[in-house]
Amino acid sequence: MADLAEYIDGLPNICGSESELDAAIQANLDKPVFLPDSAIDFNKIKSAFSVALHMHQPLIPAGGSDLSTAAMISNLKYMMDNQHIGDNHNAPVFHWCYKRIGEFVPQLFDQGKQPRVMLEYSGTLFHGLRHMGLDDVFDTLKYATNHPQYRQGIEWLGCPWGHAVAPSTPVQDYRLHVKAWQHHFAAIFGTEALTRVRGFSPSEMALPNHPDVSYEFVKTLKECGYQWVLVQEHTVELAENGHGVEQKHLPHLLTCTNSEGESISIIALIKTQGSDTKLVAQMQPYYEATSLQRWDYKGQSIPPLVTQIADGENGGVMMNEFPDKFFEAMSNSSHSETPAMNGTEYIEHFFASTGLTEQDLIKVQPIMQKRIWDRFTAGEGSEKLTKTINELQKEDHCFHMEGGSWTNDISWVEGYENVLGPMEKASLLFNDKVLSNNIPSSDSRYRNVLLHLMMSQTSCYRYWGQGQWTDYGQEICRRASDIVNYDF
Repeated sequence: MADLAEYIDGLPNICGSESELDAAIQANLDKPVFLPDSAIDFNKIKSAFSVALHMHQPLIPAGGSDLSTAAMISNLKYMMDNQHIGDNHNAPVFHWCYKRIGEFVPQLFDQGKQPRVMLEYSGTLFHGLRHMGLDDVFDTLKYATNHPQYRQGIEWLGCPWGHAVAPSTPVQDYRLHVKAWQHHFAAIFGTEALTRVRGFSPSEMALPNHPDVSYEFVKTLKECGYQWVLVQEHTVELAENGHGVEQKHLPHLLTCTNSEGESISIIALIKTQGSDTKLVAQMQPYYEATSLQRWDYKGQSIPPLVTQIADGENGGVMMNEFPDKFFEAMSNSSHSETPAMNGTEYIEHFFASTGLTEQDLIKVQPIMQKRIWDRFTAGEGSEKLTKTINELQKEDHCFHMEGGSWTNDISWVEGYENVLGPMEKASLLFNDKVLSNNIPSSDSRYRNVLLHLMMSQTSCYRYWGQGQWTDYGQEICRRASDIVNYDF
């Protein structure tokens, strides 16, 4: 198919060509992405490491003094325009952070090295950067992503377009986020580049643990063509006994079963504990990997993979120290017994060299589900499941079905009713007046309201607590609801 236009009627191209993109993705699913050109001998290395950079800026109603009429702008633009406030002076450095990896990877390849990095950029960041006219970011990233000599080093990870957290976003809306990101990415980097996106990174590493929601989460990823998902180690448990993961540096199989007894699975790569950007900025995964040897698993000798993800622009260490450490680690690891490998590259080598299948992987499930399955038989239905969950919550105040993320100190639900209420209203209106009436996704009205709905579901409006950010969230929800009521 021909590549998509990046903007239609002034709006980012986030919907309308889903069937064509799905066909392109499905047609390439059986084709390896990195294996044919990988120069790494999987049978001889002793270990490997993988780093991912998460990049995000929300869109906020701050393009004017009146909240109810202010233009939607990137938080980065607000920072650029108000560098005298707080840490906003970092805005120019953030701009460089979004671009620099597209320069680093070609430089290292030109030096004969074997750099690897995984990138995850939210759709709100893409739109915000383009709206600001920061075309240099896209030119640099697109060149490195698609150049035959350099693209081996960069793996893009899919994510929800609006940086929505899966546990508290309506499942039908979360699916729209996933599809919209694919659509937007293809419009920027090309359809062929989209067919190489096989891994998925959930915002805030938030994994739903309610059986019905986690099932829909994995179902969405699988139906959208994703082959693996990145999970935080403390958001999953061993399916057989509910214990924590032990062999965290091997691929696992995330298996989710719903109240009707349906099960679905996807490969999971496990990000080890820790969310501090210093871990990635100082390339800790490389140094940890150098201390490891090959592991025996099911009669096979396998190099373990140490995996970490962190914000790629936040914190002084990431902003200032990462470049030198990245060049140092990539230089030292290249052609060594502990090379850098991207997630899909490692998985492709793993199965090609061992003869193992997905069903040979250790099975994990979202945290706290073992306690449900000890009392509830899959297939007994949603009413019985709800009753079981309520009983467990009464017995143990620590038991919850709000999902798990990089920190279990934060609830994505409790205390945010003033934002979640308007979000649910906007979602219901969209479902009742747009989805239920089969309005085509190519309709400009559909695109406009979808854009506002997804912007309103950005996690920042909850994570940053009460005050201005919840005001932003409520205002965007109001706009989304008003657009539905007015246009439909």
